[in-house]
Amino acid sequence: MHITFVKKILADGEACRKCREVEERLRRAGYWPKIDAVVIADERDPHSAGLQLAQKHKVAVAPFFVVRDAAGVRIYTIFLQLVREVLEAPAAATPA
Repeated sequence: MHITFVKKILADGEACRKCREVEERLRRAGYWPKIDAVVIADERDPHSAGLQLAQKHKVAVAPFFVVRDAAGVRIYTIFLQLVREVLEAPAAATPA
């Protein structure tokens, strides 16, 4: 599995507030090591890798996550859905 975190830099050069919050939540919860790549969607550069990913996957919000695994590519725009379905999925599948 490969997880890409796409976060936005606003036109004024600042990181978007929600992107900062999601990154902090990932770090605080111990999920950060599971993030394989961070890609920037820079509003000042229409050719930035993050904006290209957003266009390719028809995503209009940031942050978002691109998850690639044997099942294919899935896009997550909701942090808690990513946590439930991807980041905690192996632990949830293990019997107690």
